[in-house]
Amino acid sequence: MLHNSASFCTSLSRQKTVTAICQAISGWIEQGELTHNDRLPAERVLSEQFTTTRITLREALGQLEAQGMIYREVRRGWFVSPPRIIYNPLQRSHFHAMAREQGRKPATEVLDAGEIVAPEVINAHLTLPSRSRVYCIRRIRRIDGRAVLYVEHYLNPEYFPAILHEDLTSSLTELYANTYGIRYGKVRFAMLPTTFPLAASRALKVADNSPALFITRINRDQYGRIIDCDLEYWRYDTLHIMVEAE
Repeated sequence: MLHNSASFCTSLSRQKTVTAICQAISGWIEQGELTHNDRLPAERVLSEQFTTTRITLREALGQLEAQGMIYREVRRGWFVSPPRIIYNPLQRSHFHAMAREQGRKPATEVLDAGEIVAPEVINAHLTLPSRSRVYCIRRIRRIDGRAVLYVEHYLNPEYFPAILHEDLTSSLTELYANTYGIRYGKVRFAMLPTTFPLAASRALKVADNSPALFITRINRDQYGRIIDCDLEYWRYDTLHIMVEAE
Protein backbone atom coordinates (compact mmCIF):
# COMPACT_ATOMS: atom_id res chain seq x y z
CA MET A 1 0.00 0.00 0.00
CA LEU A 2 2.78 2.42 0.94
CA HIS A 3 4.66 1.50 -2.22
CA ASN A 4 1.59 2.21 -4.38
CA SER A 5 1.01 5.50 -2.58
CA ALA A 6 4.60 6.59 -3.22
CA SER A 7 4.33 5.70 -6.91
CA PHE A 8 1.10 7.69 -7.20
CA CYS A 9 2.71 10.73 -5.56
CA THR A 10 5.73 10.47 -7.87
CA SER A 11 3.48 10.28 -10.92
CA LEU A 12 1.41 13.23 -9.71
CA SER A 13 4.55 15.28 -9.10
CA ARG A 14 5.84 14.48 -12.60
CA GLN A 15 2.54 15.52 -14.19
CA LYS A 16 2.64 18.82 -12.30
CA THR A 17 6.16 19.40 -13.58
CA VAL A 18 5.11 18.56 -17.15
CA THR A 19 2.18 20.99 -16.88
CA ALA A 20 4.44 23.71 -15.48
CA ILE A 21 6.95 23.26 -18.31
CA CYS A 22 4.18 23.38 -20.94
CA GLN A 23 2.73 26.53 -19.42
CA ALA A 24 6.12 28.22 -19.21
CA ILE A 25 7.14 27.50 -22.82
CA SER A 26 3.64 28.38 -24.08
CA GLY A 27 3.99 31.67 -22.21
CA TRP A 28 7.32 32.42 -23.87
CA ILE A 29 5.69 31.92 -27.28
CA GLU A 30 2.50 33.84 -26.52
CA GLN A 31 4.45 36.79 -25.07
CA GLY A 32 6.79 36.94 -28.06
CA GLU A 33 9.95 35.89 -26.25
CA LEU A 34 10.16 33.09 -28.79
CA THR A 35 8.69 33.55 -32.25
CA HIS A 36 8.14 31.47 -35.39
CA ASN A 37 10.99 29.08 -36.23
CA ASP A 38 13.06 30.26 -33.25
CA ARG A 39 15.09 27.46 -31.68
CA LEU A 40 14.27 26.52 -28.09
CA PRO A 41 17.18 26.22 -25.64
CA ALA A 42 18.91 22.84 -25.71
CA GLU A 43 17.26 20.03 -23.73
CA ARG A 44 20.16 20.04 -21.24
CA VAL A 45 19.63 23.75 -20.58
CA LEU A 46 15.86 23.34 -20.23
CA SER A 47 16.28 20.36 -17.88
CA GLU A 48 18.51 22.44 -15.63
CA GLN A 49 16.22 25.47 -15.85
CA PHE A 50 13.15 23.47 -14.78
CA THR A 51 15.13 21.26 -12.36
CA THR A 52 13.85 18.08 -13.93
CA THR A 53 14.98 15.00 -15.82
CA ARG A 54 15.28 14.70 -19.59
CA ILE A 55 12.48 12.12 -19.53
CA THR A 56 10.02 14.53 -17.89
CA LEU A 57 11.15 17.40 -20.11
CA ARG A 58 10.64 15.34 -23.26
CA GLU A 59 7.14 14.40 -22.11
CA ALA A 60 6.32 18.12 -21.89
CA LEU A 61 7.93 18.87 -25.25
CA GLY A 62 5.98 15.99 -26.77
CA GLN A 63 2.72 17.45 -25.50
CA LEU A 64 3.56 20.87 -26.98
CA GLU A 65 4.48 19.19 -30.25
CA ALA A 66 1.15 17.33 -30.28
CA GLN A 67 -0.60 20.71 -29.87
CA GLY A 68 1.31 22.05 -32.89
CA MET A 69 3.15 24.70 -30.87
CA ILE A 70 6.67 23.37 -31.44
CA TYR A 71 8.38 20.93 -33.78
CA ARG A 72 11.60 18.93 -33.75
CA GLU A 73 14.25 18.45 -36.39
CA VAL A 74 16.67 15.55 -36.10
CA ARG A 75 20.09 16.67 -34.83
CA ARG A 76 18.98 20.31 -34.77
CA GLY A 77 16.64 20.58 -31.81
CA TRP A 78 13.21 22.06 -31.05
CA PHE A 79 11.68 25.06 -32.81
CA VAL A 80 8.57 27.22 -32.50
CA SER A 81 5.96 26.26 -35.10
CA PRO A 82 4.95 29.00 -37.56
CA PRO A 83 1.25 29.72 -38.25
CA ARG A 84 -0.55 26.99 -40.16
CA ILE A 85 -1.34 27.40 -43.85
CA ILE A 86 -5.06 27.53 -44.63
CA TYR A 87 -5.64 24.72 -47.08
CA ASN A 88 -8.78 24.15 -49.14
CA PRO A 89 -8.53 20.83 -51.01
CA LEU A 90 -11.36 21.89 -53.34
CA GLN A 91 -9.42 24.93 -54.56
CA ARG A 92 -7.16 24.27 -57.54
CA SER A 93 -4.50 26.82 -56.52
CA HIS A 94 -0.97 25.36 -56.60
CA PHE A 95 1.45 25.26 -53.66
CA HIS A 96 3.44 28.40 -54.51
CA ALA A 97 0.33 30.48 -55.16
CA MET A 98 -1.38 29.23 -51.98
CA ALA A 99 1.62 30.19 -49.83
CA ARG A 100 2.14 33.60 -51.45
CA GLU A 101 -1.55 34.49 -51.13
CA GLN A 102 -1.13 34.05 -47.35
CA GLY A 103 1.99 36.19 -47.16
CA ARG A 104 4.37 33.25 -46.91
CA LYS A 105 7.53 32.42 -48.87
CA PRO A 106 7.39 29.10 -50.77
CA ALA A 107 10.27 27.12 -52.27
CA THR A 108 10.64 23.74 -53.97
CA GLU A 109 13.60 21.37 -54.07
CA VAL A 110 13.76 18.44 -56.48
CA LEU A 111 15.17 15.31 -54.86
CA ASP A 112 15.18 13.25 -58.05
CA ALA A 113 13.22 12.69 -61.25
CA GLY A 114 13.18 9.85 -63.73
CA GLU A 115 11.25 7.15 -65.55
CA ILE A 116 10.41 4.06 -63.50
CA VAL A 117 8.31 0.90 -63.59
CA ALA A 118 5.28 1.99 -61.60
CA PRO A 119 4.28 0.21 -58.38
CA GLU A 120 0.96 -1.57 -58.79
CA VAL A 121 -0.86 0.95 -56.58
CA ILE A 122 0.23 3.72 -58.96
CA ASN A 123 -0.87 1.73 -62.01
CA ALA A 124 -4.26 1.39 -60.34
CA HIS A 125 -4.47 5.11 -59.59
CA LEU A 126 -3.55 6.00 -63.18
CA THR A 127 -5.61 3.13 -64.69
CA LEU A 128 -2.51 1.78 -66.47
CA PRO A 129 -1.59 -1.86 -67.19
CA SER A 130 0.69 -3.74 -64.82
CA ARG A 131 4.39 -2.82 -65.08
CA SER A 132 3.71 0.37 -66.98
CA ARG A 133 6.47 2.98 -67.05
CA VAL A 134 5.73 6.40 -65.58
CA TYR A 135 7.61 9.53 -64.71
CA CYS A 136 8.32 9.90 -60.98
CA ILE A 137 9.31 13.29 -59.53
CA ARG A 138 10.15 13.52 -55.82
CA ARG A 139 10.20 16.98 -54.28
CA ILE A 140 10.44 18.81 -50.97
CA ARG A 141 8.27 21.90 -50.49
CA ARG A 142 9.26 24.62 -48.04
CA ILE A 143 7.38 27.50 -46.44
CA ASP A 144 9.47 30.33 -44.98
CA GLY A 145 12.51 28.08 -45.21
CA ARG A 146 10.96 25.21 -43.27
CA ALA A 147 10.52 21.86 -45.05
CA VAL A 148 6.83 21.00 -44.62
CA LEU A 149 5.92 18.62 -47.43
CA TYR A 150 7.44 15.58 -49.11
CA VAL A 151 5.64 14.68 -52.33
CA GLU A 152 5.95 12.00 -55.01
CA HIS A 153 4.38 12.92 -58.37
CA TYR A 154 3.61 10.10 -60.80
CA LEU A 155 2.89 11.25 -64.37
CA ASN A 156 1.56 9.39 -67.39
CA PRO A 157 4.41 9.97 -69.92
CA GLU A 158 1.96 9.96 -72.83
CA TYR A 159 0.80 13.44 -71.91
CA PHE A 160 4.12 15.04 -70.88
CA PRO A 161 6.91 14.22 -73.36
CA ALA A 162 10.35 15.49 -72.29
CA ILE A 163 8.98 17.05 -69.08
CA LEU A 164 11.95 15.69 -67.12
CA HIS A 165 14.13 18.24 -68.94
CA GLU A 166 11.99 21.16 -67.73
CA ASP A 167 12.49 23.24 -64.57
CA LEU A 168 10.82 20.98 -62.02
CA THR A 169 11.27 23.42 -59.14
CA SER A 170 8.46 25.46 -60.64
CA SER A 171 4.73 24.79 -60.39
CA LEU A 172 3.72 21.66 -62.29
CA THR A 173 0.26 23.21 -62.67
CA GLU A 174 1.73 26.14 -64.61
CA LEU A 175 4.16 23.89 -66.52
CA TYR A 176 1.31 21.65 -67.66
CA ALA A 177 -0.70 24.64 -68.89
CA ASN A 178 2.09 26.66 -70.49
CA THR A 179 4.04 23.83 -72.14
CA TYR A 180 1.46 21.11 -72.79
CA GLY A 181 -1.85 22.96 -72.92
CA ILE A 182 -3.15 20.73 -70.12
CA ARG A 183 -5.26 22.12 -67.29
CA TYR A 184 -6.52 20.27 -64.24
CA GLY A 185 -10.14 19.19 -64.25
CA LYS A 186 -11.71 16.88 -61.68
CA VAL A 187 -9.65 15.53 -58.81
CA ARG A 188 -10.12 12.57 -56.47
CA PHE A 189 -8.80 13.47 -53.07
CA ALA A 190 -8.13 11.24 -50.03
CA MET A 191 -6.63 12.27 -46.70
CA LEU A 192 -5.45 10.03 -43.85
CA PRO A 193 -3.38 10.44 -40.69
CA THR A 194 -0.28 8.26 -40.82
CA THR A 195 3.44 8.28 -40.07
CA PHE A 196 6.18 9.41 -42.41
CA PRO A 197 7.78 6.70 -44.55
CA LEU A 198 11.55 6.53 -44.24
CA ALA A 199 12.27 8.53 -47.41
CA ALA A 200 10.00 11.36 -46.25
CA SER A 201 11.27 11.50 -42.67
CA ARG A 202 14.89 11.65 -43.85
CA ALA A 203 14.11 14.35 -46.40
CA LEU A 204 12.18 16.49 -43.90
CA LYS A 205 14.64 15.77 -41.05
CA VAL A 206 11.95 14.48 -38.71
CA ALA A 207 12.21 11.49 -36.41
CA ASP A 208 11.27 8.12 -37.89
CA ASN A 209 7.58 7.27 -37.42
CA SER A 210 6.65 10.90 -36.73
CA PRO A 211 2.97 11.73 -37.36
CA ALA A 212 2.07 12.95 -40.83
CA LEU A 213 -0.95 13.89 -42.89
CA PHE A 214 -1.06 11.73 -46.02
CA ILE A 215 -2.93 13.13 -49.01
CA THR A 216 -3.47 11.24 -52.26
CA ARG A 217 -4.60 13.18 -55.34
CA ILE A 218 -5.63 11.56 -58.60
CA ASN A 219 -5.93 14.29 -61.22
CA ARG A 220 -7.85 14.48 -64.47
CA ASP A 221 -7.34 17.09 -67.17
CA GLN A 222 -9.92 19.27 -68.91
CA TYR A 223 -10.82 16.32 -71.17
CA GLY A 224 -11.44 13.92 -68.27
CA ARG A 225 -8.22 11.91 -68.78
CA ILE A 226 -6.31 10.73 -65.69
CA ILE A 227 -2.95 12.42 -66.14
CA ASP A 228 -1.09 12.10 -62.85
CA CYS A 229 -1.33 11.33 -59.16
CA ASP A 230 0.41 12.88 -56.16
CA LEU A 231 1.33 11.24 -52.87
CA GLU A 232 1.81 14.04 -50.34
CA TYR A 233 3.19 13.70 -46.81
CA TRP A 234 2.66 16.90 -44.80
CA ARG A 235 3.92 17.78 -41.37
CA TYR A 236 0.69 17.48 -39.42
CA ASP A 237 1.16 20.90 -37.74
CA THR A 238 1.43 22.71 -41.09
CA LEU A 239 -2.13 22.75 -42.35
CA HIS A 240 -5.46 24.18 -41.28
CA ILE A 241 -7.97 22.33 -43.46
CA MET A 242 -10.86 24.61 -44.36
CA VAL A 243 -13.51 23.72 -46.92
CA GLU A 244 -16.43 25.84 -48.06
CA ALA A 245 -18.90 24.08 -50.33
CA GLU A 246 -22.30 24.98 -51.72
